[in-house]
Amino acid sequence: MILIFASGCSEFALLASGASIAASQNAYTRIYSGVDVLTIMSTEKDIKKHVYENIKELYEQTKY
Repeated sequence: MILIFASGCSEFALLASGASIAASQNAYTRIYSGVDVLTIMSTEKDIKKHVYENIKELYEQTKY
C-alpha cells in the first residue's frame, strides 16, 4: 500500500520537499551566525567557547 503511494510522487515533489528542508536549515544557520557575531563582538568569545568553558567548569566542580 505504501509503495503504491510512494511511487505516485513525482521527482519534482521530492526535490521541492528537499529544497524546503535545506532552506529552513539555511535560515537557522544564518540566525546562529548572526548571534555568534554579536556574541563575539560583546564578549570576544564565540558561542562554542562559552559552552566549552561552562562544561569544563561544571566538570571540574563535580570532579572534586
